[in-house]
Amino acid sequence: MRIIPSVRSLLFAVVVLSMAVLTAPAPASAQIGISVTIGPPALPVYEQPLCPGDGYIWTPGYWAYADDYYWVPGTWVLAPEVGFLWTPGWWGWGGGGFIFHEGYWGPHVGFYGGISYGFGYFGNGFEGGRWDNGHFFYNRSVTNVNVTNIHNTYNTTVVNNTTVNRVSYNGGNGGTTARPTPEEERAANERHVAPVAAQTQHREAARNDPQQRASVNHGKPEVAATARPGELKGAGAVPAREAGAPQAGRGQAEHPGNEQAARPENNVPRPPAPNDAKDLQSHSRPAAPNTGNTKADQKYQQQQDKLAAQQEKEHQKLAAQQEKEHQNAAKQNADEARKQQMEQQHQQQTQQMEQRHAQQQQRLQEKQQPRPSGDRPK
Repeated sequence: MRIIPSVRSLLFAVVVLSMAVLTAPAPASAQIGISVTIGPPALPVYEQPLCPGDGYIWTPGYWAYADDYYWVPGTWVLAPEVGFLWTPGWWGWGGGGFIFHEGYWGPHVGFYGGISYGFGYFGNGFEGGRWDNGHFFYNRSVTNVNVTNIHNTYNTTVVNNTTVNRVSYNGGNGGTTARPTPEEERAANERHVAPVAAQTQHREAARNDPQQRASVNHGKPEVAATARPGELKGAGAVPAREAGAPQAGRGQAEHPGNEQAARPENNVPRPPAPNDAKDLQSHSRPAAPNTGNTKADQKYQQQQDKLAAQQEKEHQKLAAQQEKEHQNAAKQNADEARKQQMEQQHQQQTQQMEQRHAQQQQRLQEKQQPRPSGDRPK
């Protein structure tokens, strides 16, 4: 006769458990509670507006969803904290639908689905700039800055080893196949800040504009990027030059157009990767530190000078070696196949050196940045 109370108790437990799951803290890359069976359209082709001022960081445009996909324009946003970078949101296939993973601010860039958003976001990490001694420095090779107004710049050629396309989602048929690296997994567990108020207002402005909806613009939004959040009108609003590709299908993609290679135009002006070390531009020196600790600043400057001299020596050594190989090939009247093989080898050597130098510089900068009080070893 106690069956009914037992059933009621069981149902109550299920309800409580369900509420606990729904109210549990979201993971670092929070999933928006929506699953869509139709994948987002391809990323449109557009130009980046001029950076409005020092300290702004580029946040790429993306497709959001509310009864229909709508384009949230890429825009420049002030970082909520010094040293923080933006990890873009991304769509991923899973559980029978496409799920959106919200972007976030943090000390390192995490996983964003391997989506090549352009302008420094080429599927892994961020090549558009870096923090150094409390100031953000912009990489002019992939970002649009006015050097008359912004002096914190450098010029480093970006080496992209991934296939560049305009696919806007991970998984499913035709999506990217990237998986988080160990570094990206560690970044996911760091302290994060959700999109700032300017970003959420920017998204709402796009949602309320009918011209931003995919059913209206057919993948070519009227406003693809803005100079500042929320400014969807005026001189700072940049229209898309063209749509990326047809819209994706349901997991088993019905429109294979999204799998095609990207058009030659990309939404970031990327110079070709140099073959030889002699073609590289000299690395710009970071700004002199001014933390208030004279002794620490002097030590850091000495380390910077030592690293710069070491890298320049390695640069010149590789350039001389490659030039000697060119001269030997000319003397031996090497055929085209041999020359092509040599050029490929030189390009690989140059790219590996650049990547190594960038990692050395990043490690030195990370040592200089003060740790938050909660992260100091006890």
